[in-house]
Amino acid sequence: MTEVTATETRQGIGVSPGSAYGPVVQVSPPVRPPADEAPAEDREAALTDVKAAFESVAAALEGKARHADDTAQQILKATALIARDKGLIKAAGKQLDAGRGRANAIASAVEEYCAQFEALGGYFAERVTDLRDVGSRAVAAVLGVPAPGVPDFSEPSVIVAEDLAPAETATLDRALVVGIVTQEGGRTSHTAILAAQMGIPAVVQLKGATGIPAGTFVALDGDSGEVTINPDPSIVEEQKVRRDKRAAALAGTSGPGTTRDGHHVALLANIGGVKDAEEAGALDLEGVGLFRTEFVFLSADKAPTVEEQTEIYRKVMAPFGDRRVVVRTLDAGADKPLAFADLGPEENPALGRRGLRLSAERPELLDAQLEALSIAAKETGADVRVMAPMVATVEEAAWFARRVRENGLPKGGVMIEVPAAALRSAHVLAEVEFGSIGTNDLAQYTMAADRMQGELSDLLDPWQPAVLDVVAAACEGAASTGRPMGVCGESAGDPLLALVLTGLGVSSLSMAPSKVPVVRLALSLHSLPECQGIAAAARAAATAREALEAVRDLARDELTDLL
Repeated sequence: MTEVTATETRQGIGVSPGSAYGPVVQVSPPVRPPADEAPAEDREAALTDVKAAFESVAAALEGKARHADDTAQQILKATALIARDKGLIKAAGKQLDAGRGRANAIASAVEEYCAQFEALGGYFAERVTDLRDVGSRAVAAVLGVPAPGVPDFSEPSVIVAEDLAPAETATLDRALVVGIVTQEGGRTSHTAILAAQMGIPAVVQLKGATGIPAGTFVALDGDSGEVTINPDPSIVEEQKVRRDKRAAALAGTSGPGTTRDGHHVALLANIGGVKDAEEAGALDLEGVGLFRTEFVFLSADKAPTVEEQTEIYRKVMAPFGDRRVVVRTLDAGADKPLAFADLGPEENPALGRRGLRLSAERPELLDAQLEALSIAAKETGADVRVMAPMVATVEEAAWFARRVRENGLPKGGVMIEVPAAALRSAHVLAEVEFGSIGTNDLAQYTMAADRMQGELSDLLDPWQPAVLDVVAAACEGAASTGRPMGVCGESAGDPLLALVLTGLGVSSLSMAPSKVPVVRLALSLHSLPECQGIAAAARAAATAREALEAVRDLARDELTDLL
């Protein structure tokens, strides 16, 4: 590895705001099986060792989950399920039969699965990083060598990796990790989501990141995506001045989200479970805009009962008092398979029976969830609003709204993730009380680009004018029916995009709590007419880059100087 001594700035994708400076700590690479490994002499004994290796990985992941926050806990538990996948162990057995040794049998089985996951796309393609991490850890276990991961370090540092697996990201020491840089990954990768949740500045898709020697000092900007290697002291000082200025500016923000002329835009939190709720409930927020309920079902062998769900929902709602809590019903399907709700394999799970489509096939799951939510809402007094994912038609919206009312819940809504629902939002929203735009899925369906494929990040850029046009259409339909329209995708946490969304007519923005202060500040510096002018300029642009530049030019210097 050649030492980098000159100052060099590289461009990646900023996914978690803020800046950081420190020495690079390179995450140790995956453990590879030895090329000269001898075939297993005793097939049954070898298979027992392979099973034990996978089980040790699952147990270690579950151990880490017990000490992680809810978002990380969900991801770690889901990864542990991969380690216990019977099909994966069976595939490793076939590799043993083919004459491979223990470690090579594991590695070959994992790569076989990875090829299948990548071919399926969607949620499965997203799990390839997790699958390879499980395989590498199992190889390490069967070889009796240390597992791959972040090495020990004692000074504030920037973690650099090809792509951080959830087991690594979820357990990072926030006191020592000042920033994260990955060579792979995307805007909605686990690294991006967890980094934002933890408040750690992060950049993904930085070419050549793993070639930066350990110990090299770098300065990263989680807003712009720039990473400077061996930065000049003036760059570091400029970054520090901006960071201090930003902290001072954000410290002065509080209260409901409002534009400079008093137009209200509710600022809400995205949460994934009880611990997230307890932390967010103590913050200066107006409630929850997206409570992802998948964690209730994720690691269950059978459908959780009404009583079991009620207890969890009660704990989630209680920290918010009478503030709103917007709940997304179970978002699962062939792309997020559950043991008790498996409808069988599908050629394209991202376009299959997921979200509300699964609920239509298994209505008893939805009814139990709605009954539990209704009981918890009455017991806590929270302003509970329930929305369905993956709604595409008026008939689907009406069917969901009827079941919400039958279960005693006053407000039903829909996620606007499918362009069909956005373009016909006036008709769809006439059946319910509110809508919420999931910009991550809406972008992938609008641009025909898998959101988990880092190579397609340019197409998935939330500044794509076509995506903004679809969002505008959704907002126009909502306005015509008098229904509120929120945003709960990653776009909501971008302060410049927040101005655009407000100008398009969005009435609430839900994001990782760490992103709320800068969005609150952005709104307070601009009037509603200014936001509308900014939104028009973004939509008039020919490209995503031009849209961003147009908004930067129009936004007030008090904001852009901090970004």
